[in-house]
Amino acid sequence: MPLNDDELRRLALLARLEIEPHEATAVRQDLERILGFVEQLQAIDCEGVEPLATALDVVNRWELDEPQASLDRAAALAQAPKRDDECFLVPPVL
Repeated sequence: MPLNDDELRRLALLARLEIEPHEATAVRQDLERILGFVEQLQAIDCEGVEPLATALDVVNRWELDEPQASLDRAAALAQAPKRDDECFLVPPVL
């Protein structure tokens, strides 16, 4: 898909890219190759293909997410550089 100068400038603006004049030809060629590949992908018939999260058939091997004992408040605050009786103290963010 050939790109003209206006289209290249518009894409650069949308992508917040600064393309120098001496880079324009190389960037245009790269974008044309990318757009050509996207056109090839759009031509593929995906009717009846289920969406996948991954191309591999993997099984989650993590531990079950079950409630477990956690730190009590005193233990959590023990190493805090600044604290009061109940909370971590941090500088205000404005």
